[in-house]
Amino acid sequence: MKHLTRILTATALTIGANWSLLGEEVESPKNPQYENSETGDTIAAASADEETTEFSAEKADSYLKDGALFWWAEHKCVTCHTNGTYGVERPSLTPVLGEPATEVREHFIHVLDSFDTLEGDERQELKKGIRPTQIAVITRGLVEWDKYLTGSLSDESHRALSLMFEVQAADGSWSNIDCWPPFESSMFQGTTVAVMAAATAHGWLDQIASDEEKEKFQSALNYLRTTDPGHDYERLLRLWTATRVPSLLSDEEQEAFIEVVWNLQNKDGGWSTLNFYTLENWSAASRPRGWLTEADFEDPPSDAHMTGLVTLVLIDAGVNAQDERIVRGTDWLLANQRESGRWWTRSLNTDNYHFMTYSATAYALVALHKAGRLD
Repeated sequence: MKHLTRILTATALTIGANWSLLGEEVESPKNPQYENSETGDTIAAASADEETTEFSAEKADSYLKDGALFWWAEHKCVTCHTNGTYGVERPSLTPVLGEPATEVREHFIHVLDSFDTLEGDERQELKKGIRPTQIAVITRGLVEWDKYLTGSLSDESHRALSLMFEVQAADGSWSNIDCWPPFESSMFQGTTVAVMAAATAHGWLDQIASDEEKEKFQSALNYLRTTDPGHDYERLLRLWTATRVPSLLSDEEQEAFIEVVWNLQNKDGGWSTLNFYTLENWSAASRPRGWLTEADFEDPPSDAHMTGLVTLVLIDAGVNAQDERIVRGTDWLLANQRESGRWWTRSLNTDNYHFMTYSATAYALVALHKAGRLD
């Protein structure tokens, strides 16, 4: 089996929830994870050393909101791993946690407006690098807001969809960079975001999209059907996309991959991101820097990014939230929140800011909500 070759920490072994360096604790990051230099506000560095605490949805939600707003204040951009994740995931939590921060939607529109006014060569640049996937994330954030807060397609979402298909590549994909897994790491990942955005947009495919845009949507589906995913993480994203576009996978294909996912569940009920990647399938640019090698990693520890994502995808795919294996996954999430409201997850690439802790927190909340454990 291809999963016999695992990713190993060259310098790290896991003991409980903490990572260690040849038996010694990894030095905790000193820089804050997020900061607003204008106000002096900061969010402390994400660390495996942070204590677990009694579950609090409110603390997690506050962390997500502050992280998204601090990122914008400091960088003035929409990035997949932070405010992009907030914009895409937080609207679905409106029934249990109230409306998301409207400022984040305003930031998305600000970037959309700046892109939409470009002309000539500058507009052509939007088809290169990370920009197409960034536009897909902005689009999906706007249509998710429409879905959960207004119930109708906004003008901003319509503009974003038009721009998103304008920057689509000829092969049906959306360009991405390949150095920051899991979000900014492949065209396959970017394409799943774009397809989910188009499929979620209220009435767009049936009533608004042009014939050319409908053809481009079918081209994107063909890309996802015919392109071999690089690893099981991308296969999980394709399964997630199929929950919005059922024709993407046959029932047999879905059932077969769901069985793969069950087999990757750890004994403690969680899932590990490292079990969904095999190092030989990563692009050279996105391989972890320094702390992983190609040696076998027999028993990667559970992490909240993967446990939350797997749980919410399986429920979206029709698995009963009362399934004993889903309950074990949500039990793991409830037991592993940290005092700051975050769920610790070590990043796959650079070993400093650990922005996967942010997506882990978002996915954990959404998973718990879909499982009926936030009501």
